[in-house]
Amino acid sequence: MDRVPRWFERKFDFSFPIELHPNLCARLRGTPARLEELLQIPGQVLVRKRGDKWSIQEHAGHLLDLEFLWTARVDDYASNKTELTVADLSNRKTHEARHNDRPVAEILAEFRKARLQLVSRVEQLDSAPFGSTRLHPRLKQPMRLVDHLYFVAEHDDHHLARIWELIRED
Repeated sequence: MDRVPRWFERKFDFSFPIELHPNLCARLRGTPARLEELLQIPGQVLVRKRGDKWSIQEHAGHLLDLEFLWTARVDDYASNKTELTVADLSNRKTHEARHNDRPVAEILAEFRKARLQLVSRVEQLDSAPFGSTRLHPRLKQPMRLVDHLYFVAEHDDHHLARIWELIRED
């Protein structure tokens, strides 16, 4: 099993306690540093396309592109919505963003800033939303806020693993 599983084929078990939310916040806070470390490679490797698949830099840009969705979903918990904000499953924003034409340092700086804002927003909430559920529109299953944080961290790790895969292929 040496290939990263496809994201949309993943199944999630959210049976862990809500008390794990500080651990998940630490994991989320650490993603920018892990991404920055991974991307310390030559620029031509960062932007190399393999067919119609994203380049390493486009994977990094995709993480940035989704920060607005993750924050919107945190706000869904805070405002007691019944269903989480729907994602654009076609990833149109990433496909149209032209991340390969931008300096990687700019993408990384924007991602770090957006991610720290996300974690700060979560840490400002009282404890009530962490255990209350909202329906995830694609998974069609209830998710607590702590589950959402886990989902985001797993999505981060999915793309970091995919980047590692692309680096090894080079």
